[in-house]
Amino acid sequence: MPPPSDIVKVAIEWPGANAQLIEIDQKKPLSSIIREVCDGWSLSGSDQFALRYADGPQLYITEQNRSEIKNGTILRLAISPARAARQLLERVQSHGMDARLEALKELAKLSADITFATEFINIEGIAVLARLVESGTHFGEMLAFTLTAFLELMDHGIVSWDLISFSFIKQISNYVNQPMVDVSILQRSLAILESMVLNSQTQYQRVAHETTVGQLIAHLQVSNQEIQTYAIALINALFLKAPEDRRQEEPTNPLDLPLTEMANTLAQKHLRSIILNHVIRGNRPIKAEMAHQLYVLQVLTFNLLEERMMTKMDPSDQGQRDIIFELRRIAFDADSDPNSSNSSTEKRKAMYTKDYKMLGFTNHINPAMDFTQTPPGMLALDNMLYLAKVHQDTYIRIVLENSSREDKHECPFGRCAIELTKTLCEILQVGELPNEGCNDYHPMFFTHDRAWEEFFCICIQLLNKTWKEMRATSEDFNKVMQVVREQITRALGMKPNSLDQFKSKLRGLSYSEILRLRQSERMSQDDFQSPPIIELRERIQPEILELIKQQRLNRLCEGSCFRKIGNRRRQEKFWFCRLSLNHKVLHYGDLEEPPQGEVPFESLSEKIPVADIKSVVTGKDCPHMKEKSALKQNKEVLELAFSILHDPDEALNFIAPNKYEYCIWTDGLSALLGREMSSELTRSDLDTLLSMEMKLRLLDLENIQIPEAPPPIPKEPSTYNFVYHYG
Repeated sequence: MPPPSDIVKVAIEWPGANAQLIEIDQKKPLSSIIREVCDGWSLSGSDQFALRYADGPQLYITEQNRSEIKNGTILRLAISPARAARQLLERVQSHGMDARLEALKELAKLSADITFATEFINIEGIAVLARLVESGTHFGEMLAFTLTAFLELMDHGIVSWDLISFSFIKQISNYVNQPMVDVSILQRSLAILESMVLNSQTQYQRVAHETTVGQLIAHLQVSNQEIQTYAIALINALFLKAPEDRRQEEPTNPLDLPLTEMANTLAQKHLRSIILNHVIRGNRPIKAEMAHQLYVLQVLTFNLLEERMMTKMDPSDQGQRDIIFELRRIAFDADSDPNSSNSSTEKRKAMYTKDYKMLGFTNHINPAMDFTQTPPGMLALDNMLYLAKVHQDTYIRIVLENSSREDKHECPFGRCAIELTKTLCEILQVGELPNEGCNDYHPMFFTHDRAWEEFFCICIQLLNKTWKEMRATSEDFNKVMQVVREQITRALGMKPNSLDQFKSKLRGLSYSEILRLRQSERMSQDDFQSPPIIELRERIQPEILELIKQQRLNRLCEGSCFRKIGNRRRQEKFWFCRLSLNHKVLHYGDLEEPPQGEVPFESLSEKIPVADIKSVVTGKDCPHMKEKSALKQNKEVLELAFSILHDPDEALNFIAPNKYEYCIWTDGLSALLGREMSSELTRSDLDTLLSMEMKLRLLDLENIQIPEAPPPIPKEPSTYNFVYHYG
C-alpha cells in the first residue's frame, strides 16, 4: 500500500553523525519536526536550528516551501537563518582578514536564499556591506565576494535601490572606470549598475553621470565575452531608461558624453562600430546571453524611430511641406530653383498636381494628407527623403520609370513607400518592448550607421522589381505588398551578415521563386485530393503520428536547457529538464551554465513522477504568467510559456527558448499523458511527412513494370520457378 501523500521519506545529515532516515508528516509543524531531529542527536535549543537541502542551492526549508520536498530528498540540519545572519554579520566585520574572507564567501552563497536574505537585511546587513565597499579597503577576492553578496541581497527586491548612497554608486563607478580591474569585480560592478538603472530613475541619473560613454565602450574591446555582455546589458538599461529629450542632442565628442547621452546619434555610431568589430565579428562564437543583449540593443535602437512613426504630418507646417517640394524637385527639375518659376501660380499648381500624381501620392492636390496616418506617420517621409538625397539616381529612376508606364501598370512610389515603411515597422516590431526570451538579432543592422534607412532603400527597390514581375495594377497593390513582406521576412530569416548579403538573398527570392515555394509548401494541402488518395492518407496517418510521437518523446529524453526568467539580471541562470528513458519520471535541476553535452540524470536533483502530472497549461493559464511584470507579459513570452501542474497542487513553470522547443515540449508532454499533439509544428511535420510518404508510395506504383503479356511457357521443365506479380 503506497504511503499517504502527506508523508515524505527523507534523509537528514549532521556533521560527524550518522544520517537519520525519517518520515516527515507535512501536516505537522516544521518546528516539531526539527525538535524531533535535534532530539535524535541530543542537540538542545531546537529553535536555533533549521533544515536545508543538502544538494543544489541548499535553500532553507520553510513552512512556505516545505511542500516542494520530494521522497528520497537529502536534507541537512543547520543553524537557523536568523542565527546564521547574526554570526556572519559579526564575522564580516572582524579584524582578521582570513576570517572575514571566509565569512564573505559563505555570505555570497547564502544570500541567494530569500529566507536568509530577509534575516540578514533585517539586521542592517546591506548597510554594513555598502560601508565596506565605500571604505575602499577591500580588494581582490574579498571585494568580489562582498559585491556578489550585495547584488544577491538586492535582487530579492526587499530593499529599494533608491536607498543606496551616492558614495556607494561613486565607488562602484570607479571600478567600472578603472582601466585595469579584476574581472570578477568588474562583472559584479557592471551588474550592480545595471540593476540600479533598471530599478530606480533617481539612481539612473547618478549612474549615468558618473560614467562616460568612452569608458563603458572600452569594456567592449576586451577579449572576455562575459565582460562584453555585462557592458552591453548596462548600455541597454541606459537606453531603456533614457528620457526622450536626451535622444536628439549631438555634442562634439561622443566619448566624453555622460551615459545620459547613450541614445545620442554620435554615441550610437561609435558604439555600433565597436560592437561590430569586437563582438559580432570577433573570433568567438556568440553565446546565448550575448545574442539576447544584441537583440535588445537592436530593438531599443529601432524604437528610437517610434516618435517619428507616431507623428502625423501637419499639412499647415511649411517646413514639412518643403520636404515634399524637395522630393518633387529632385525627381523632375533637379537643376531648377523651386522659387524661380516665371509661370503663373495657377500653372505651377497644375504642374505640381501632375507631378505629385507621377510621384505616386494618393492625394495629388495636397500630398501632405498622405502622411497623416500613424503608423508610419512622418517616418515614411524621412525614408523617402533619405532615398532621394543619398541614392538620388535610384530615386529618379524609380519615379521616372513608373511615370512613363501605362497608368494601369505604374507602381505608385509615394503610396508604396508609405505602406512599405509601415510593413517594415511591423516586421521589426518598432515601438514594442524587447522579449525577454528572444535572441533574434540581425548582424546586418550593425554594419551601417543608417541601417534603417538603407534597409528601406533596398526594400523599395525590391517592391518596384516585384511589381514589374507581377505585372501588377493598382488593384493588385495589397497582393504585391503581401509578396514583398514574404520576400523580406524569408530573407531576414536567412540571417544575412551584411546589407549586401541581404540584397543577394532578395535576388534569389523573385516573385516566381515565391510562387514555387508557396506551391511546394501547399503541396500537402492542395494535392492528392482524389478519394483513393484521401483514403491512403487516412490509412498511413496513424503511422506518421506515432513516428512524430516517438521523436517528441526522444527529444524529451535528451532534455532541454531553460533560462530562469525570474532573475532580474538575466545573468547566466539556467536549469535543465529531461524525461527518464522509461518515460516515468521528469528530472530537473539548476545549472551554472548552458550544457555542452548530455546532462546526466544524477546531476539533476529534482524529479516529478509522470503519474503525478495532472495537466499541462500554456500561455495566460500558466501560474508564472499571472504574476509577471508588463515586460514579461508581452505576446512573445506568453506564446513560449507552459507549466506542468502536478500533485500536490504544484507547478513546474517553463519559458521555452524558442517556438520550436515550445512545440517539442508541449507535444511531448501531451503524448506522455496520452493526449492529442496539436502544435503548429506537429501539424506541419504531419503534412510534410504524409506528403513525402504518399509521394514515395505513388512513385513505387508508377515504377511497377507490368508486362504486356505473360512470357511463353517453356517446353522443357526449367530449373527455376518464376512468380509474376501484376500490379
